Amino acid sequence: MNVRNLEREIVEATFLHPKPVRMLTVLKGDDVKYATQVSKAVDCTYSHTVKMLEMFRKMGLVTFEKRGRVKLIKLTSDGHDVAHDFEGIRRKFHRISGNVKEPLKDKPAKAK
Repeated sequence: MNVRNLEREIVEATFLHPKPVRMLTVLKGDDVKYATQVSKAVDCTYSHTVKMLEMFRKMGLVTFEKRGRVKLIKLTSDGHDVAHDFEGIRRKFHRISGNVKEPLKDKPAKAK
């Protein structure tokens, strides 16, 4: 990972919890359909993913549709709007971090 990407991640992590945000934005794509796919796309444990998806369901951001043994996950219209807004915020942070004049994280002092 290069320094610029590290700085972007620091800025993003300062303001947002990246995994829940990525879960919502990943669900905008057509290729993700169920919790295992979301957890793999976000690099998160299955149990944490299911917990977050259930929280999103209670907030009205996603719906579950059971098809056989598989529970499909879909964004609601509100969920789609929120995911879109988060993508815009992430893009804005990336632009801001590109304009940072000083390093975001101080380097530790070297021991003598």
